[in-house]
Amino acid sequence: MNDPSFGTVLKARGSSERAGAIALRYADDAISWGELDRRSDARAGQLLALGVAPNELVAISLPNGVAHHIWSFAAWKAGATPCVLPTRLPGHELQQMVDLAAPRILVRATGDAIDGVSVIGADQSAPTVPPPPRGLTADNWKAIGSGGSTGRPKLIVDHGPPRLTARIEGLIRLVEMPSGGVMLNAGPLHHNAGFLFTTLGLLAGSEVVGMERFDPEQWLALVERHRVEWAFLVPTMMHRIWSLPAEVRDRYDLSSLRKIVHMAAACPIWLKQAWIDWLGPERILEGYAGTEGPGTMITGEEWLGKPGSVGRVPPDTISIRNAAGAPCPPGEIGEIFFPPGAADRFHYIGAEMKLDAERRMSLGDLGHIDEDGYLFLADRRSDMIVRGGVNIYPAEIEAVLSEHPAVTGAVVIGLPCDELGHRVHALIEPRPATTVSPEELDAFSRVRLSAYKCPESYEQVADALRDEAGKVRRGALRDERLHWLSIGRPFAIAPKRMNS
Repeated sequence: MNDPSFGTVLKARGSSERAGAIALRYADDAISWGELDRRSDARAGQLLALGVAPNELVAISLPNGVAHHIWSFAAWKAGATPCVLPTRLPGHELQQMVDLAAPRILVRATGDAIDGVSVIGADQSAPTVPPPPRGLTADNWKAIGSGGSTGRPKLIVDHGPPRLTARIEGLIRLVEMPSGGVMLNAGPLHHNAGFLFTTLGLLAGSEVVGMERFDPEQWLALVERHRVEWAFLVPTMMHRIWSLPAEVRDRYDLSSLRKIVHMAAACPIWLKQAWIDWLGPERILEGYAGTEGPGTMITGEEWLGKPGSVGRVPPDTISIRNAAGAPCPPGEIGEIFFPPGAADRFHYIGAEMKLDAERRMSLGDLGHIDEDGYLFLADRRSDMIVRGGVNIYPAEIEAVLSEHPAVTGAVVIGLPCDELGHRVHALIEPRPATTVSPEELDAFSRVRLSAYKCPESYEQVADALRDEAGKVRRGALRDERLHWLSIGRPFAIAPKRMNS
């Protein structure tokens, strides 16, 4: 195989005239290409000395920072697959992930023991060991731990070696990532998008500026300070940046930005339009894909002609199918299926993929394709609320509620209703130092939604509803409220004007 390994790409850059240039930067911690190569060599040698064998998993449970990348490259150089796990899991959930992955080594911020695996503290001194031999390459380049919307842990193992293949180079071109430029990642590295895009940036020779934790104004400041050309965001982050006062947003120079890529969740139409009006359509690129498979892309210019779409579907790829497995006509909502062959790109540990009789793969998303071949997302099948026999999609309601100026975030769930099966309940995360009444939210919703979609009850919460990657554990929120209902704990407030 002639494609260079990730380690070889780093070795070449670390020994070139750019060896002293900055490769990674997190707050005050910066590391050059040469130092990244040397330190990952030392950690790779350490992994091999501890008995890591080809194709074994090396679990990495670290916060965003330089160390995360050092250990990832160390795993690749040792011929292993980095298995990226969340950092803030309670002990029993981390134990479940480790039990699933069965890694040879777990790297975490502390050396605290976990049953069944040898633990290395990320900052422990590296022993003096020989560097890794050249040419060690695993069969799979990454494994991503996920709790999913249900909270049940699983691992998604991406097939393909850690080499700069035509597929990897194609991804770099597809998202218009600069070669030798500056990119900014605001997302957590334990989610696929953050890990993927920072890795692609390093392979493209770009300086990666990372955020230890997302802050909207700090994001603007980093773009200005480091003349960032390319950035990845999720809609939750876009909302928080847009919610800053206009005088704060306008205080920063964003002229260096050539492209903002957003994905990982549906973006409300009003929010996407606001960003296009602010920065221009030529700088906005949206993608739809799961960790597990390919999807679609749409430019800002194209989106203006198809507001709400996530891109045109290439022939013989994505299809929309009804409950019987038959193709849906244009405009009809059904389940989104990826083409046969998509399932060959990955495998699960701890879950089963959903395949139909033709080996088309579903990630559980719902949507429709219009008469021009453009894909529009509706929601996830598991999130859909059936009320009186009518399908209600929480994402549509959440997009409306999040447009209210006093709302930072919203999550909509279905709760039991004796008459109609389910009722719509909205959890509201208000903006700091603001309050908003159920009556105000009800009035706001009723001029934007059909009456049957409007929440019948509201609940204000103090904690963030979505994590840093914009993900929500909807099943856990629903289960918690079902428990509260069973013990008679009050939490839902109905607008006074409503009788249901």
